[in-house]
Amino acid sequence: MMLDQIKKELTKLGNPEKAKNLSRFFKTGKGQYGEGDIFLGIPVPEQRKVAKKHIDLSLTDLQELFRSKIHEYRLTGLLILVLKYEKADNLEKTEVFRFYLKNTENINNWDLVDLSAPKIIGDYLINKKTAILFELAKSNNLWERRIAILSTFKFIKNNDFKDALCISELLLHDEHDLIHKAVGWMLREIGKRDQEVEEKFLIKYYMEMPRTMLRYAIEKFGKNKRKFYLTIRSSEKSKIKF
Repeated sequence: MMLDQIKKELTKLGNPEKAKNLSRFFKTGKGQYGEGDIFLGIPVPEQRKVAKKHIDLSLTDLQELFRSKIHEYRLTGLLILVLKYEKADNLEKTEVFRFYLKNTENINNWDLVDLSAPKIIGDYLINKKTAILFELAKSNNLWERRIAILSTFKFIKNNDFKDALCISELLLHDEHDLIHKAVGWMLREIGKRDQEVEEKFLIKYYMEMPRTMLRYAIEKFGKNKRKFYLTIRSSEKSKIKF
């Protein structure tokens, strides 16, 4: 009953024109990273309202939402899962953590990852072994790699940068732009808390990291320092003969 009610509420909130725009924005065309994703056109704040009303939805019903091709079904399901996790005791948190990892194939767009991975995977792994993140970082699945680096956001907020830096190094030569952006973002977050730590990483790797990654990483630096990294990099790259 609750699952059917959620679907009805989301369908009612749909906006066909916004759905078209979101389909383009999230690259759902043939061969693009979001191929096959179907949008109803619902703003995230509205999905949050639906999620808060249905926090008691069972994991079995959440599984059905996760398997849907409709983006908002999966996102609302993840928002519910985050709320369940935040209210759970330690045993229940473990169950949610494992459930999340079993569903990485369904957490398959960047917003789905970004709104859930730090709050579930990252939070759960605080003061625990983080080997699973390194496994995910080496995955052939784009979204599992993004889950790996985004999960470290929770550590970064606690001024723990070690795993974020190690995973950033692992993903330094990743081929996908969405990983370049994610790594650059996490490096930027480290720099907001300790610029010296970020710059130590940048000095070592800025010449080889993708330009998008570097741009994201130095976004909060002063104008002159941003210019330094980009100009020196471009100057040195121009000397390389092929």
